[in-house]
Amino acid sequence: MASRFEDRLAKGPVIVADGGMGALVTSAVPRLRCPEEANLRAPDAVVSLHVGFINAGADLIEANSFGANRRKLAQHFLENDLEAINSAAVKLARQARETVGRDVFIAGSIGPLGEPASARVRHELFSEQAVILEGRGADLLMVETFYDLEELVDAIDGIREVSALPIVALLTFDEGAVTLAGVTAQEAAQRLAGLDIAALGANHGAGLLAALTALEGMDGQKPLAALPNIGLASLAGGRVIFPHASPDYFGEFAAHARELGAKIIGGCCGTTPVEIAAIRAAVEEERKPRTSLVLEERELAAALGEEQRETGLARALREGEWVVSVQLDPPLGGNVSGLVELAQGLKESGRVGFVDVNDNAGARAGMNAVIVSSVLERAAGIETIPHLTTRDYTVMGLEAVLFGAHAEGVRNILAVTGDPPEVGDYPGSRGVYEIDAIGLVELMARLNKGEDFNGRPIDAPTSFLIGVAVNPTADDLDVELDRYRRKIEAGAHFAMTQLVFDLEHLDRFFEQFGGPSPIPVLVGICPIWSYRFALRLNNELPGIAVPESLQEALRDAGPEAPEVGMAYAKELYEAAREKAAGVYLVAPYRRPLNVLELIS
Repeated sequence: MASRFEDRLAKGPVIVADGGMGALVTSAVPRLRCPEEANLRAPDAVVSLHVGFINAGADLIEANSFGANRRKLAQHFLENDLEAINSAAVKLARQARETVGRDVFIAGSIGPLGEPASARVRHELFSEQAVILEGRGADLLMVETFYDLEELVDAIDGIREVSALPIVALLTFDEGAVTLAGVTAQEAAQRLAGLDIAALGANHGAGLLAALTALEGMDGQKPLAALPNIGLASLAGGRVIFPHASPDYFGEFAAHARELGAKIIGGCCGTTPVEIAAIRAAVEEERKPRTSLVLEERELAAALGEEQRETGLARALREGEWVVSVQLDPPLGGNVSGLVELAQGLKESGRVGFVDVNDNAGARAGMNAVIVSSVLERAAGIETIPHLTTRDYTVMGLEAVLFGAHAEGVRNILAVTGDPPEVGDYPGSRGVYEIDAIGLVELMARLNKGEDFNGRPIDAPTSFLIGVAVNPTADDLDVELDRYRRKIEAGAHFAMTQLVFDLEHLDRFFEQFGGPSPIPVLVGICPIWSYRFALRLNNELPGIAVPESLQEALRDAGPEAPEVGMAYAKELYEAAREKAAGVYLVAPYRRPLNVLELIS
């Protein structure tokens, strides 16, 4: 039997929904860990906001429960308050309804988990929240602001295991009616139409026009809903600022949405009772669209052909040439002339084909490795392999850096997670770490296929040669073996080892791996110039093991220790020819060109 809400959808009139509850709560109540905490800390403020939307003409208000799943609450140490927060969310909405005396619908708001999870875990978490919201008296469930269609489907399936309440399923779209995961509005509607839901549509996203574009792409198999953001937000003085769209603009939006078949029209972030009142007025007067709200498509100019070139390193590895690179540290300042001179000397020697450039190694801030590499390729004429750490960037930041690197012709990239900031010059600071090195490999592999991290198309495919780190002397070898396999599966093209001082470690690593490396490996070799340096490497740098015999030889050599270290490194260099595709060499401190003595 159809519910009262479903009868209203079928028979009309249009249901006017409320606006951006979470953004308003955050503005009204200071120092919240998340908007949902206000249900316990500031219930009067929550009720007041609900009342404002009802008085503005909303037929449907959403409980303040959007981010109140166990996973998201745990990020704020609120997981033990899961039931209390969700129960209070519905209770406060009902209190607002009773205060005003209008019979509005109350929707339990359910948002995405905010992190990857299996289908089984998703079912459990969404079911858990739905049970509480229904138990406290929600009339329906708004499953909203999803960009991953599969997660939305899992949410619906999980809810249906425990609840028969009507479900409104909403995805968030960009200006082209595509989700962040690359799903079009048409594809989403076709998938969702076969599920047990009352309505589907668009919320949040890139604003009113983006929501209308999404509705245009959806067929009429299910009632439609449109609850967009007021527009793109910006930051000013630590505050989130939304555009000042006029109420009439919202009235025009409501008229267009209604003409496109929307049965539920409201707002999301940035919308207040003022905008909801404008929607109410447009709905009541059955306003017809007065203007054309058509989005212009962006024209893309894709540069192909020579941009998809093979790097010199890729060619050398493919043809089985012996590869020699020298590792350089960027300057701890803004002057790169000395590094350019060193790179020129290495190039002119005829014995070094590449230089690889550290990226804030040891969590010490130096010049950006990609920028340094671009300078070296232009000024010194030598091909580079910049390291790129995920510690310092969001996914969006990494994509931006990679696009710039590609445009500058820097195509060999070594993906590294990066040393934690607390080990370097910035105690107390925190890294970004949105993804690790495996995620960065996946990102570059996607860019090479012509799509971004979320699967959305980019202007043209990139041609990165993707390198990864591998440590044959890792403290936890099982973890290192697993990560190496996952890096290869993600799309790595070559590997560079941690510094190795005994090649038997390399042999044992690949024995446990199950055979030779499926991708070429460059072995890291460093001539040790003092007993003190050997002690530091062995005892203070994780994952590096200096044999006791070498430590003793350096100790006994006294002032001749540099010669002993260089002789040992030469032996490693020659032995590596039988076991690897090449080497990267760490230049001696203060006398970097002495590294050329290693190369026969």
